[in-house]
Amino acid sequence: MTPAITLSNLTCVHERRPALHHVSGCFAPGSLTAVVGPNGAGKTTLLRAIAGLHAAQEGQVDRGGLKPAGIALLPQAGSLDRSFPVSCRDVVAMGAWRRIGAFGGFGNPAPVMDALRAVGLAGFERRLVGTLSAGQFQRLLFARLMLQDAPVLLLDEPFTSVDARTTADLLGIIRGWHAQGRSVVAVLHDLDLVQQEFPQTLLLARELVAWGPTGQALSAENRLRARLAAEAWAEAPALCQDAA
Repeated sequence: MTPAITLSNLTCVHERRPALHHVSGCFAPGSLTAVVGPNGAGKTTLLRAIAGLHAAQEGQVDRGGLKPAGIALLPQAGSLDRSFPVSCRDVVAMGAWRRIGAFGGFGNPAPVMDALRAVGLAGFERRLVGTLSAGQFQRLLFARLMLQDAPVLLLDEPFTSVDARTTADLLGIIRGWHAQGRSVVAVLHDLDLVQQEFPQTLLLARELVAWGPTGQALSAENRLRARLAAEAWAEAPALCQDAA
């Protein structure tokens, strides 16, 4: 079963400056949650903290006993280097490394081909990633997530710079993961999309503004609170004294 992911007073810093303050709450098992907020609100930091890639300055993340291989993180596509000459088949196969080990071998190509077919990239297995369009590359990253087969999936801006058809296809995959009982947490900017597709929303402005049913979390009052909080941020916030 997918465990609950519980945040208790989670505080994180970036380069000794505050990024996330005293966030507490719970992602219920099998939930589908959007994370929204102004630029610089700590959304990516939150996902990385849940994945164990960003240490907490204070508080903690309780992953319900889930091992690292049980959490899959889709980073922002723009943060990834696509210049390395690697094939689509090899990128997808990398998704299984945390389950089988880097030297465990991946002799059965069927799961890779199935994943490529599922994201609309059948026949792309020998293509180099540097030749893909933005939408094709994002489809490839979703195929890699399929090989990770994790009960918790963290998606950082999964629809940025992709066309409407790709967005619709990837949304279908997310719906399928949710139907399987997996927990999906996605950082998004399109509030119309959030309201249409995501039952739960976490509204963040470095601090927690709202977390709950999407209609309530994205009320006009809460969105105003988030905007005002962002306008009050200092250009260069004070260093956290405990972050040596």
